[in-house]
Amino acid sequence: MDTTSIVALSALLLLVIVVTFYVVYWPGIRIRRIERQAFPTAWQAIIERRLPFYRKFTAEQQLRLQNLIKRFLADHSFVGCAGLDITDEIRLTIAAQACLLILNKPGYAYRSLQSILVYPSTFVAIREVRDDLGLVSTSHMALLGESWDQGKVVLAWDNVEQGVCNLEDGRNVVLHEFAHQLDSESGSVNGAPVLQTRGAYKSWAHVFHKEFEQLNRRKSHHHASLMDQYGASNPAEFLAVATETFFERPREMAAHHEELYRELSTFYNVEPQDWHQEKP
Repeated sequence: MDTTSIVALSALLLLVIVVTFYVVYWPGIRIRRIERQAFPTAWQAIIERRLPFYRKFTAEQQLRLQNLIKRFLADHSFVGCAGLDITDEIRLTIAAQACLLILNKPGYAYRSLQSILVYPSTFVAIREVRDDLGLVSTSHMALLGESWDQGKVVLAWDNVEQGVCNLEDGRNVVLHEFAHQLDSESGSVNGAPVLQTRGAYKSWAHVFHKEFEQLNRRKSHHHASLMDQYGASNPAEFLAVATETFFERPREMAAHHEELYRELSTFYNVEPQDWHQEKP
């Protein structure tokens, strides 16, 4: 083998070693470095103020949430829109709630998420709408939040604040939009996220279909319901609305929608009833 071939082979071997390191070993090293970083006292104060039930978490759960938040902030960028300045208050308030959804889930679920766009208040989304005849028109929609399958979540900050001011009303735009992100892990946003076992899909489909149809019936008959009736729009919105109710009104859901509560408890691997005060 001549000198040129040896040099080329050595360069190729070095390239393979470098690529292997960055693909196989570096992600784990980076995560461990992030987790070893101290959780700032100022961040702790924000979490305790925004999530009062955080104090009820075990020490292990608190550490887990802190590590998830640190990774969330390291992996995803926040973009202030319409003149909004992104502060630690904004970043921590959103990150803490997003990470609440994956507190006990294996691995890290937001791998495809790139950025969070935050508007000061309700924002207008422009959409092209095609009618039955194929004609396309432009629609302007006022939104409080939106989840894109291109790795972006859009939120209205005033509504985020409203959501954390009352964590027991079953309405929370952060939980809603990040539930859509988890739903999209399956490749499509359709109310059927990635589950842990093959057998889990049959139970999930049965319970969610039954509950979705029930919510539609209550909406069509103008009957009150525990869950926001926006969830009757489609299965994806039903999952997002059910997630809001599960985390914010878990006792009521467990009492009136027991099967649905169990499915969500298994999916999220948490028991939010333990976090909320029992109402008289």
